[in-house]
Amino acid sequence: MARKTGTKSSTSSTTTGTRGAWRNWAGNVTARPARSVAPASTAELAEAVARAASDGLRVKAAGTGHSFTAVAATDGLLIRPERLTGLRAVDRAAGTVTVAAGTTLRQLNMTLSAHGLSLANMGDIMEQTVSGAVSTGTHGTGRDSASLAAQVRGLELVTADGSVLTCSPREHPEIFTAARLGLGALGVITAVTFAVEPEFLLRAREEPMPFDRVTAEFDQLVTENEHFEFYWFPHTTHCTTKRNNRSAGPAAPPGRAAAWVEDELIANGLFQAVCSVGRAAPGAIPGIARIAGRALSARTYTDIAYKVFTSPRRVRFLEMEYALPREAAVAALRELRAAIERSRLRISFPVEVRTAPADDVPLSTAYGRDTAYVAVHMYRGTPHHAYFAIAERIMTAHGGRPHWGKLHSRDAAYLAGVYPRFGEFTTLRDRMDPEGVFGNAYLRRVLG
Repeated sequence: MARKTGTKSSTSSTTTGTRGAWRNWAGNVTARPARSVAPASTAELAEAVARAASDGLRVKAAGTGHSFTAVAATDGLLIRPERLTGLRAVDRAAGTVTVAAGTTLRQLNMTLSAHGLSLANMGDIMEQTVSGAVSTGTHGTGRDSASLAAQVRGLELVTADGSVLTCSPREHPEIFTAARLGLGALGVITAVTFAVEPEFLLRAREEPMPFDRVTAEFDQLVTENEHFEFYWFPHTTHCTTKRNNRSAGPAAPPGRAAAWVEDELIANGLFQAVCSVGRAAPGAIPGIARIAGRALSARTYTDIAYKVFTSPRRVRFLEMEYALPREAAVAALRELRAAIERSRLRISFPVEVRTAPADDVPLSTAYGRDTAYVAVHMYRGTPHHAYFAIAERIMTAHGGRPHWGKLHSRDAAYLAGVYPRFGEFTTLRDRMDPEGVFGNAYLRRVLG
């Protein structure tokens, strides 16, 4: 149902004049909004959108800035999420939980755990807001369980005229279908309802594996494990594999000291040092990569799901990720390896490979096809254009779809060819936001 809000809330939404520059997590995107607002309620947010539209300002909502693209950048009104947080409802009979849009995935998972509940799957970091994560297609890896957007069962959305729309498979189903992954182009999400299930344990098995074995057994590894991913270290034959499967328990989490060594000292502290040395002396990278590829040892542990899915990520980087038909993943990865070996590139960051089942979200990178994701990274401050251009040529040759929140050079003409329902989405966008209130330069490039 839609409702129009025009009454001023009794609590201030902390609108300011110019609050200076907004920057994303990686530091590669900067925006200077004309004004900012941090609403504490849906009514305050709706009022701010209506006022900005009447003043001729574009409107964008920013989460925690974990997108590498300028999807949230604006020179008009910037909506900040920090006060629009918290649990709204738990419906155990329906198997759903509703939270305010600015709630971070960390807060969501801790709240779910306190209620004995869990998401079926998620990505490997918890810093994003729920609205930012679903709007840009954040995903983990899974044989059967899909992205966060595919786990959404309802949305509350502020539209371009300040109306508040509640949508689900039963209410405004056309809008719900598209807005689950809407890039902020259809409106500002103010609440998200997720499908949840009873909390469960995952048994994690992490171990090194040679590149040739991983690629030869890729299909088997994906089929035999609920959640499989691996990292290949360029300039080496080393990979690190991760297999996560549900367990009846008991829980056997890694010891505090062991977890600190693996997740903080090696995965963050040592890796930060390796990347810093590589940036200063690129010629040393192949030798360092061979050492880094051997640094993480095999380990097995069992813990509640979100603690297994996620890891601390403190080393800052830039990233490009493409979603390929799953059957093309190994060929594309081998082509990428050969291209790096032929070039003079020196790559200190591992290449990450994950999977997802086909889903029905129109702009999902996994729409209509079983998918493999290939992600390339470069340490922040290191030239990345040449490497990313090589990777992108390979991925697009296989019909790849770029992650909406990660760097790429594709435009609407290309994207219309790889998304069967692209025209349906843009037609809905034009109907819901004819004046382009929620537009910006990035959306004009990727949506037309």
